[in-house]
Amino acid sequence: MKYAVAIDVGGTNTRVALVNEWLEITDRQQFSTNPENPGETLSKISEVIRDYGEKIVGVGMSCPGPLDLIHGQILTPPNLHGDWQHLFVARELSTLTGLPVYLNNDGNLAALAEAVAGEGKDYRYVQFLTVSTGIGSGFVIDRQIYQGAHGWANEVENTVMWEGGPCHGTILPGGIEGISSGTAITTRAKKAGLQVKHAGEVNDLAKSGNEVAEKIMTDAKLHLANFIAGIYNLTDPDIVILGGSVAIKIEGFVEEVEVLVKSKVYEAQRSFIKVRKSILNEDSGLIGAAYLAFSKEK
Repeated sequence: MKYAVAIDVGGTNTRVALVNEWLEITDRQQFSTNPENPGETLSKISEVIRDYGEKIVGVGMSCPGPLDLIHGQILTPPNLHGDWQHLFVARELSTLTGLPVYLNNDGNLAALAEAVAGEGKDYRYVQFLTVSTGIGSGFVIDRQIYQGAHGWANEVENTVMWEGGPCHGTILPGGIEGISSGTAITTRAKKAGLQVKHAGEVNDLAKSGNEVAEKIMTDAKLHLANFIAGIYNLTDPDIVILGGSVAIKIEGFVEEVEVLVKSKVYEAQRSFIKVRKSILNEDSGLIGAAYLAFSKEK
């Protein structure tokens, strides 16, 4: 049996998983990420890999963006600092482990997982969007991640959909993440004086007839539908899969967005529109990372 190692480095925690060729996770470990010192975190990762002692074909790795996917480099993520910034992380980990390491972002790897093991497994052109804390994205063609000329394909969070619209963090005003993400929904509600902890509570208020909450949820769905309709017009995917807490946990969210998308394309396109909810759990990024490593095996 062959194995791949899947790694998800986050600003708070790092996950390492051993995955067999059936894409089954046979072991997983988690420990705190040192957000200032990559050496400590990479050493822990290499120790875990060394202890596995299995026939490992390679390592798939997810790190916070922005990333230089062409050269395997972390650029300037907001939650990793110090020597993490501009680190050629794939090369560093490969040197420590003696294994090939393939870096990608969580949106692309989740999209890859959906294309090989999720709702997209029966399709050639699979678009994935995560609607959660932020907005992430990935596009897979024939089980290959589409990265674009410079590795920046599907870095969609800053796509401006509403001139002068809401924003948060470093997102441009009116960027899709500043409108439709769970963080954006909650932030807008709090600024409007609503006592809420997360987007699900905003949705509950909207259902109960709160006009402010209704407006916020309508904006989130409407602009996301506009964005997805644009994707259909540009790349014509077989399916668009929505994951993340907002899409998964808010009842009816995905279905309402699909109806809106169909209203924003040519009538002749409507039968092709498929906006579906992800069936994979939070391990989708690990599954995608493992498949990426398996796919690179010579």
